[in-house]
Amino acid sequence: MDEREKFDGFRNETLVIHADEEVVEDGTVAPAIYYSATFRARDAAEFREMASTSRHPRYYTRYGNPVHERVAKVIAGLEGTETAIMTGSGMGAIATTLLALVQAGDHVIAQTRHYMGTAKIMDEMLPKFGVEVTLVEQTDVGAFEKAVRPNTKLIMLESPANPTMVVTDIAAVTELARPHGIIVVADNTFATPINQRPHDLGVDVVVHSATKYLGGHHDLTAGVICTREDLAERIWQTHISLGSVLSPMDAWLLLRGLRTLPVRVERINENALALARFLEEQPQIERVHYPGLPSHPQHELAKRQMRGFGGMMALEIKGGYEETARFVSALDLPMNAVSLGGVESLVVHTAAMWGGVMTEEQMRKAGIQPNYVRFSVGLEHVEDLKADLWQALQKI
Repeated sequence: MDEREKFDGFRNETLVIHADEEVVEDGTVAPAIYYSATFRARDAAEFREMASTSRHPRYYTRYGNPVHERVAKVIAGLEGTETAIMTGSGMGAIATTLLALVQAGDHVIAQTRHYMGTAKIMDEMLPKFGVEVTLVEQTDVGAFEKAVRPNTKLIMLESPANPTMVVTDIAAVTELARPHGIIVVADNTFATPINQRPHDLGVDVVVHSATKYLGGHHDLTAGVICTREDLAERIWQTHISLGSVLSPMDAWLLLRGLRTLPVRVERINENALALARFLEEQPQIERVHYPGLPSHPQHELAKRQMRGFGGMMALEIKGGYEETARFVSALDLPMNAVSLGGVESLVVHTAAMWGGVMTEEQMRKAGIQPNYVRFSVGLEHVEDLKADLWQALQKI
């Protein structure tokens, strides 16, 4: 029985604490940080073995590190995949995966709504390397099917999508991809493996910006690629060439964050649902986009494929750009800052954020309106957050 099998039977709260405990048997309760770029071999035979082993954790830190190995054990266990690869950022994970799995002449299907970094890869980077990309409406499974071509090699999903909270029917897309041998990649950053396991729904590769919920404290930058061994080998070969390396310190911070992921996400789920219901009743709010609300057009789908609805929501403020800017500026507790998924609540005026890196046409296609606010709910007391949101709404 390997270590992954050993911990398959445990619940998430136990897995995040114990899944990696036998990776390094040095007697420590808190794991050590291996701040070494390179590792010594005892003799020539061992060096040859280290140099020829994929993702060896004690050869060269660009290839792997003992802390990376510990993190991989925990995250692969949470996502239910055979293994995981650490990268220096979420975009490092996404870009590495895409560049590893497609080549000139291939065709990729993606959603019209993606995180802006992913959208730019689809719009600009992949076409530059001779890869065709078709963007489809993610709520229409038939649109994915119609877009399939003989040279379609990969489908990119993100559900819920950033920042509009639109949900994709993951199982339906993977089912139509399977007969064609198309690899399906899903960004699970918003949901986390606590709320949603895309691999269980047929996804081949699950990626995360671990900077967000997995780390959970706004103090690290990291990415994760969760998949099966054969795809991991292909992706790893590209990863060591691109060099999106996760530092040992950030890996250690990520491991520490993972220990509390289940309890953090549970409370954030509770806070977000309560706040979504509260905000939906406020006259200054035009609409709340949150999968946990019955008013969300894909609420029933979200209930089928998610175990919780997460801490992210999008608000439409009545008015336009100026009214939305006043609301964001009047908030005291949620900080006006990029990123998401930490213990602190964060808000961004999405048109102001996305406008810095996307054209008006790209924002229009992504469904980003001037009155959108992206709200990442944290761990503050829900009644304090309600009071702060209420006072800010009065200043619009």
